[in-house]
Amino acid sequence: MMQTPAAALAFLAISANASAKLQIGLRFVHILAGILWVGLLYFFTLVNLRFLRELDVPTRLRIYARLMRPALWWFRWASVVTVLVGIWYWMIIVGEDKASALAIGVTPHTGRAIGSFFAIWTMVSFVMIGVFMMGKLNGKGPLLAIVFAVLVAAAAWLYLSLNSTGWESNRQLCIGIGGGLGWVMMNNVWGVLWRAQKRILRWMESAPNPADAVPPEIQKLMLLSAVTARTNFWLTFPMLFFMVCASHYVLFLAR
Repeated sequence: MMQTPAAALAFLAISANASAKLQIGLRFVHILAGILWVGLLYFFTLVNLRFLRELDVPTRLRIYARLMRPALWWFRWASVVTVLVGIWYWMIIVGEDKASALAIGVTPHTGRAIGSFFAIWTMVSFVMIGVFMMGKLNGKGPLLAIVFAVLVAAAAWLYLSLNSTGWESNRQLCIGIGGGLGWVMMNNVWGVLWRAQKRILRWMESAPNPADAVPPEIQKLMLLSAVTARTNFWLTFPMLFFMVCASHYVLFLAR
């Protein structure tokens, strides 16, 4: 049965309205979860690490697990919600860019846009996690920062070089970088920080004698956890910059 032009227009209007409601819902959940995730990260990095160092050992052993277990639960699951909901929202944008490109006779490369996102930023995650786990640079903050800055800059350049073909919007490209950094940060949380913290918490909860020295293995895990948290802390700045530019500033000369 053929639809009349009026019926077709009504269907498109309903579809556009449903898409708009879905997008605002996704953005709300994404921002809410992101505030929780990044807020806890800032608390851990700017407040908690210094506070714990000032405590005597018996007090630290008494409060650490009670504080960190619930905080880390919210922290790690907020990272998952933030990133996965953000990727869902980004894929909707890719779909809208595809439709716009097809409407003007341009062939979009959506597979390359999505595939390169996961390939590039997952590779960055593997490299970062490998550097963390080797441990040789964990106590060398400036050198580690340079290595990671070069790595992230190279990844962003590669993503842009593969996806600046004329059909991509500024939103798609900005989130392709900012969201990629979020993907890396989430992998750091689950691949390094939480794995280290689980072992630290188990040791803390085993009620060791406060007079005993902290085992070398636990000291390494504490350093690993702190370095990973600081790395994610610094990554939030470019990540948030690109996410803001997606909607509020035309950073890339795209459609």
